[in-house]
Amino acid sequence: MEKPRIVQFFINKAEEGGYYARAALFPIFTQGETLDEIARNIQEAVDTHFDFDHKNMPVLVNFELPVAA
Repeated sequence: MEKPRIVQFFINKAEEGGYYARAALFPIFTQGETLDEIARNIQEAVDTHFDFDHKNMPVLVNFELPVAA
């Protein structure tokens, strides 16, 4: 696997409550009840997914905001 320069995640509110996150270019998914929890879970998922030293690799997070009616 080529070492990525950055890992990007998209965070969405889950219909049943809490949040879910998915990586843009990798098969990495996670969820959490709060934004703090989802941030920790994203880092844990990245740590688990990659088998090389990725400690200096940035993780970019995008959050979807609801559109006001």
